[in-house]
Amino acid sequence: MIPLGTVAPNFSLIDPITKRKVSLESIRGKKGTVVMFLSNHCPYVKHVNDELVRVANDYHVIGFGFVAISSNDIVHYPQDAPKLMIESARKENYRFPYLYDETQEVAELYDAACTPDFFLFDAELKLVYRGQLDNSRPGNGIPSNGRDLREALDNILNNNAQRPDQKPSMGCNIKWKVRGAD
Repeated sequence: MIPLGTVAPNFSLIDPITKRKVSLESIRGKKGTVVMFLSNHCPYVKHVNDELVRVANDYHVIGFGFVAISSNDIVHYPQDAPKLMIESARKENYRFPYLYDETQEVAELYDAACTPDFFLFDAELKLVYRGQLDNSRPGNGIPSNGRDLREALDNILNNNAQRPDQKPSMGCNIKWKVRGAD
């Protein structure tokens, strides 16, 4: 994982809905910014979608920026193609951009490992949290409440130190393209 304190890697990616490029600076929040790596087909993402939308809606209005990025190889995983990202974003009521990382460079820069994967940056775009939304997983019976990410967001709001024991996210591995196979 990229170390805490790392400045958010810049990006400019296509939003399949608007067909426009969206940059980190354009979604940056005054209080902080959450970068989420998601996919359309991952059961872990599907399991927490409602709560991650609630978290984004709750905290966007108080100054946090949110963006989701899909970096999966669509040749081998066509269910993550941009046209299906549009359907997924509309179905899940994403009010934040859901961007397509065709080259997978952004996922590499963030050292994203899975979907969902969450990165919280403070107002200066320094990484203060990387990890899970909460302890809920498909089939474990724990309701999704966004506890871990909400706590990290609240710590920024209240000028409190972040927990040193941040739990990494669990989910579906990023579907990397096979390099050199062309």
